[in-house]
Amino acid sequence: MGTTAPALHVAIIMDGNGRWATKRGLPRTEGHRQGLEAAKRIVAACSGRGVSYLSLYTFSTENWKRTTEEVGFLMGLIKTHLAAELDFYRKNRIKLLHTGNRDGLSSDILREIDNVVRDTANFPGMVVNLAINYGGRDEILRAIGRSSFRDSAARGDLTEKDIAANLDYPEMPDPDLIIRTGGEMRLSNFLLWQSAYSELYFTDCLWPDFDEHELDKALADYRSRIRRFGGL
Repeated sequence: MGTTAPALHVAIIMDGNGRWATKRGLPRTEGHRQGLEAAKRIVAACSGRGVSYLSLYTFSTENWKRTTEEVGFLMGLIKTHLAAELDFYRKNRIKLLHTGNRDGLSSDILREIDNVVRDTANFPGMVVNLAINYGGRDEILRAIGRSSFRDSAARGDLTEKDIAANLDYPEMPDPDLIIRTGGEMRLSNFLLWQSAYSELYFTDCLWPDFDEHELDKALADYRSRIRRFGGL
């Protein structure tokens, strides 16, 4: 009897929308619009390539520093996408999750998030984890603030498992591969706890241009590596 392949978790820092637009003399909003199309393309591609979990860095806790106009556009894009693509997720039996701080998100955005999470909760396909209003440090702080964590801390028997158990989705495996597009080489506060042994892949390709070919290059690079997790 054959063995079941381990679940593969790919996480992507989708960077370069603004620069993609600027290079073409277009407004930054058009870069974000094309970035959304790239995200839809990659979700479909990952679903057919043995990826069990796909985490997308959609909007960070630091992104609030952008102009009011750009933040408003991004939030509108998220809201529209969640409502418009529900049929796509149903057809492909994709389960959606949301990781991030709910505080600061408007009620209409939260309503759309909750609707799509609820409506896809029992789907058996790939899990897509949307990191919206997400920061790795913020997630760790929120984990520390949960009552079960405080109980362990009060007993004096705190372990790494106590932190992991209080993260947004403790049942989700740590990312095996983190891809960052756009040429920057940093994690930018993304999945800081979970990325301790993730393989990192950086590409100069701007996110709106990231396609199935670029994804396959990243996956091939990952599969060529030997993961020792600190051992020999």
